[in-house]
Amino acid sequence: MEKGNTFNDIFLRLKSIMHNYESYLEVKIDTHESYSLDTKHIMEHNRKNLFFGAVQIKKNYVSYHLMPVYACPDLLQDISPNLKKRMQGKSCFNFKKIDEDLFHELRDLTKKGFERFKNNNLI
Repeated sequence: MEKGNTFNDIFLRLKSIMHNYESYLEVKIDTHESYSLDTKHIMEHNRKNLFFGAVQIKKNYVSYHLMPVYACPDLLQDISPNLKKRMQGKSCFNFKKIDEDLFHELRDLTKKGFERFKNNNLI
């Protein structure tokens, strides 16, 4: 893998997107290969905090999980075909290299998701 494009580099870049919301959310995990944030909203059915998102280094890629797009799928209506190709499941995006355009789009999508959760009193 070329310099500046290791999974650790990708992880740190994606973590920096999610990290912008740390002061509003609760850090559940913060290690060199996993970072996870929950909202402070307690779900009635299981009495646990609502998951917001995570970044994880996996064997073959780095994953970026964003729960607002699962809870509010209309947030995905305007994403680019290239970002859509990175999706696995309903709320996970996988990356094998740094892609400035997609990371910028993911930053905007995360902001929209945060705002939606905030407007719905989930943050």
